[in-house]
Amino acid sequence: ILFVEYDRKFAIIEMMGEWNDTLYNDVMFLKRNIIDHLIDSGINQFILIGENIFNFHSSDDSYYEEWFEDIEEGWIALLNFKNHVLNDFKDANIDHYFLLGGELDDQSWRTYSPENLFNKIETLVQRRIG
Repeated sequence: ILFVEYDRKFAIIEMMGEWNDTLYNDVMFLKRNIIDHLIDSGINQFILIGENIFNFHSSDDSYYEEWFEDIEEGWIALLNFKNHVLNDFKDANIDHYFLLGGELDDQSWRTYSPENLFNKIETLVQRRIG
């Protein structure tokens, strides 16, 4: 977790390595041990930075669906994920739980303060869902 702003209800999380739901059910670990606690604290907008996710191995979509349903008024934006990882998300049919692609694929997030990054991503998200 890089940053959480409880008043504005957002979290920025950088992901690294391999995302393996097949062998290790990584999304279950993420959901139960991190995301659920953030949601219980009122967080409903998530920015996941994935430029350092090198592999994704899918299983079922249960935890993605649960996460999506738990944040009724919120969203999950994927920033800078590699194309082959996004394609794996699409192949696993979990891409519809996330906002991804387009300008979200090429953000120089390190040059922004957390609040400014959130403002920029929120603007992009609002254009898509508005």
